[in-house]
Amino acid sequence: MIIILRETDTLVMMTNMKDYTKNTFQNTEKSIHRLSTPLTEEKIKKLKAGDTVYLNGTIFIARDAAHKRIVESIASCNKPPINLKNSTIFYAGPSPTPPGKKSGSIGPTTAARMDSLTEPLLKEGLKAMIGKGRRSDKITDLLKKYKAVYLIAVGGISAYLSTKVKNIKSIAYNDLGPEAIYEIEIENFPLFVAYDIYGGDIFESALLVE
Repeated sequence: MIIILRETDTLVMMTNMKDYTKNTFQNTEKSIHRLSTPLTEEKIKKLKAGDTVYLNGTIFIARDAAHKRIVESIASCNKPPINLKNSTIFYAGPSPTPPGKKSGSIGPTTAARMDSLTEPLLKEGLKAMIGKGRRSDKITDLLKKYKAVYLIAVGGISAYLSTKVKNIKSIAYNDLGPEAIYEIEIENFPLFVAYDIYGGDIFESALLVE
């Protein structure tokens, strides 16, 4: 179960429903990381499945259609439209930005849809992916091989997550509409480490209600 502590603007994850009345949470100060992009191997090697990450900096949004085009460009020996070295990709579909707002509602989409398209991007230097839900065993093996991580954003709080977006703009494949590639600037964007570079798996070690 995910709980937002409004007074401190932090998220905590309960690992066992039996611990509810005891207020026992997995997250401790030691397992909370405040990181800034780009995410290098040096930065992510300290992350373990179940840890909390508050991410700052610039990341990309890309979903199925954009991934297919990126993979096609790599296969054709063409330069991808974004620099994937030490990059972070968020699997999401941003809503239109309302007047006076910096971003519309933004939430994670199911990451497993990108599983078959992930390795070419990892080969190019992708270091982190953000989505929701389990992924295939192949992905956990690839993350160990290429020293990358899979982070999860909490579903159902897209309006809250939009408050962590400071800027958003479409930068490639604009003909795809909401499936285009976006560049977004985030501040203290709350995430959990789902798969780490050591094979750790949050879904095997904790109860997570999405």
